[in-house]
Amino acid sequence: MPLGLRQFGFLIGGAALLMAASPAPAADTVDVELILAVDVSLSMSPDELEIQRHGYAAALTDDKVIDAIKDGTNGRIAVSYFEWAGSTSHHVIVPWTIIANRADAERVAARLSAMPPNSARRTSIASALEFATDLFAESPYRGLKRVIDVSGDGSNNRGRDVREARDEAVRAGVIINGLPIVSLEYDLDKYYFNNVIGGPGSFIVPADSYDNFAQAVLRKLILEIASND
Repeated sequence: MPLGLRQFGFLIGGAALLMAASPAPAADTVDVELILAVDVSLSMSPDELEIQRHGYAAALTDDKVIDAIKDGTNGRIAVSYFEWAGSTSHHVIVPWTIIANRADAERVAARLSAMPPNSARRTSIASALEFATDLFAESPYRGLKRVIDVSGDGSNNRGRDVREARDEAVRAGVIINGLPIVSLEYDLDKYYFNNVIGGPGSFIVPADSYDNFAQAVLRKLILEIASND
């Protein structure tokens, strides 16, 4: 039986209400807001600094990382990369950027290769964590989780107690994972485990030397991107 105009109006109105009650996912939602915080203190040679940059560039463009991103709930992550050393040495190399596919990842990798890294004095993991936590406030994206991925080859020797900075970040809902390069400082992996990482499911992936740094970065990124519970 044909619908009358009044019945047709009720159907259209009801459909509009259903659409209004089921909003589409926000365009700025990502699976992970990931900050890559990379140590560039003077304990590293220029070659080692380049190895770090190349390691992150290679890992971000690896098929396994791209697949992990695509398999996420939203199929994209937001990344920012900065280098740190002492209490006031923080340089953002890649501002907040979306990675949803290989082309996006290659653009980030190109920025990492555009200019050589510069080293600086001292090692303040605490200040790096504070700077990274502040970076989340500048993010235009909303992640299902927020992660600081901090890598370095030494313990905190400047600024406040690193455990205070860690605990403040965790209270703000941030997860901190660590990539200690243990070739120079004995038991640095234990130091990172006890003093640096924090938050639900936090972990470390040690690199025994700069020779296997790229593989450690790759493994760590896959765990951070794929573990989205």
